[in-house]
Amino acid sequence: MVTIRRVLPPPAPQQAQILRRLLLPRAGGRLPRTVAVVGNAPVAPSAERATAIDGADLVVRMTTFAVDRGEPAIGTRTDVVVLHRAVQPGPDTFLDHASRLYLLAEPGRAYWESEPLPAWWPTDLELIPVSNREFTSRTRAAMRLARVAVAWPTTGTLAVHLMHRLFPHARILLAGSSMLPGRSGRSSLDHHWGGAVTLTPEHRLEREARALRAWTRAGWLEPLA
Repeated sequence: MVTIRRVLPPPAPQQAQILRRLLLPRAGGRLPRTVAVVGNAPVAPSAERATAIDGADLVVRMTTFAVDRGEPAIGTRTDVVVLHRAVQPGPDTFLDHASRLYLLAEPGRAYWESEPLPAWWPTDLELIPVSNREFTSRTRAAMRLARVAVAWPTTGTLAVHLMHRLFPHARILLAGSSMLPGRSGRSSLDHHWGGAVTLTPEHRLEREARALRAWTRAGWLEPLA
C-alpha cells in the first residue's frame, strides 16, 4: 500500500523555495515566462489552443486527463500533475509517471480527511504534498471563504493560484476550467475525457469563478478560448 510518511514541514518560505526548485528543471532550468494549467472541462478542438499549451515553458495538468491523440484541443505535453486521493484516473494520469513531477493536493486534511493513498496507485510514484498552510489557505483567502467554512478550492483553481505564488512574474494560461464563463452553478463537472464527476459540497464554484475573473483582470491569468 502506498502511504505518505509523516514529517515535520519546513518553514513556510522554505516550502515555496523547495517547490520552485523542483519545478524549475521541468521548465528547462529557468524561471518560466508562461505556465499552462490545463483542467478537465470539455473544450472544442483548437489547434491554436493546443499549440499555446504545448509551447508554454511549463505544462500542469490534473487528476482525470487524457492528452491529444487525434484532433488537437488540449496539447500533448505534461510536466507536472496535481492529484488528490479521490481522483478518478484518466488514460494519462499515471502514464509515464517517472518522467513527471506529481503534487498531492490534500486540503481535506485540514478538516477530517486522513485516509492513505489508494493501494492501486503506482507503488513507485513520488509525491510532493502541497502545503495547506502555505498554499491552500491562501487560495481560500483569495476566494474570500470564511475561516470557519468547511470549503476548499477545486484542484484546478488551487493549481492556478499555486503556480502564480511560485512564479509571480509568469503569465498563467488556463484551459479546460469548469469555472470559465457559463460553466458555474452545477452539481456535477463534465470532463473532456470520461464521465461527469459529482461536485462535492466543499467546493464553491461561484467563488472560484469570481476569483478567476479577478486574476484575469489583474493581468497575470489568461483563459484560453
